[in-house]
Amino acid sequence: MTAPPEGNPAVPPVLVLVERSGGTVRKPTLEMLTLARRIGDPVALVLGPADDATVATLGEYGAGTVYVVDAPELSDFLVVPHAEAVTEVARQVQPAAVLVTSSADGKEIAGRAAVALDSGIVTDATDIQAGPDGPVVTQSVFSGQWLAGSTVVAGPPVITVRPNSVTPQAAPAQPAVEPVTVAFSDLARSARVTGTTAQPSSGRPDLTDAAIVVAGGRGMGSAEAFAVVERVADALGAEVAASRAATDMGWYGHEFQVGQTGKTVAPQLYLAGGISGAIQHRAGMQGSKTIVAVNKDPKAPIFEIADFGVVGDVHTVLPALADELEKR
Repeated sequence: MTAPPEGNPAVPPVLVLVERSGGTVRKPTLEMLTLARRIGDPVALVLGPADDATVATLGEYGAGTVYVVDAPELSDFLVVPHAEAVTEVARQVQPAAVLVTSSADGKEIAGRAAVALDSGIVTDATDIQAGPDGPVVTQSVFSGQWLAGSTVVAGPPVITVRPNSVTPQAAPAQPAVEPVTVAFSDLARSARVTGTTAQPSSGRPDLTDAAIVVAGGRGMGSAEAFAVVERVADALGAEVAASRAATDMGWYGHEFQVGQTGKTVAPQLYLAGGISGAIQHRAGMQGSKTIVAVNKDPKAPIFEIADFGVVGDVHTVLPALADELEKR
């Protein structure tokens, strides 16, 4: 690794770990680059080969430098090599903060990197702002009932950011590409990946990235009833989600669960059908920009946070909505 390109010494770098899917930079990375500009000069870290399209996308959203660690350990072994790569680059760059997507892998990478850097870690951030003593990180806590502000006092803060916390904003830059060589430890090679199986694609957007989410709950009544949820979602170009009650009963896959013990989403539109709105579910979706609820119980808690509510039978309302959307 060569010395970082000269920039404004008063503006510290902020290291963003790039997340890709199918070779395309995922939206949460663009959100983190947007947040990074609030507290410093965004620089990106790509694990694996970085093609021109990846570099161009990162530059479009403000990355002045793209560090690239391309080594077989990153694909042949589990998450430890990723954490070691982040740690090594952070030690050389000396960033004001390290930003990682708040996913299962992202949290493990962040936790291992924070320990190695002797730094503090803040998970599930929903906002980051500059403060007099370093970045001030906002978290939604107690099932979304409170917002907490935190500042890390030791080492560069390692922050995992919830997807859909901010709208990505372009800030075009011409990035310099810097290859980095990492000497991976024996620990990083202690658990090898022996095979992978790609999940069948539904053609819908990823749940945490989707701008529109259509969710079904216990009120759907059966797995077969989720067919109309899928109809509405496909008509809107949306992804399907489910409450914990629906996934626990086997009506829809657990990977689509939204809530405190599932995924957190914040789409532009969240349409909830047959979901009562227990606090555990609300913790995973109440950051949505617009919430529309359909429930036959006028006292259902979901109506307390809904922007628009329909008191009615979900088995009547959703098919009618699907019919109307498909006509248009």
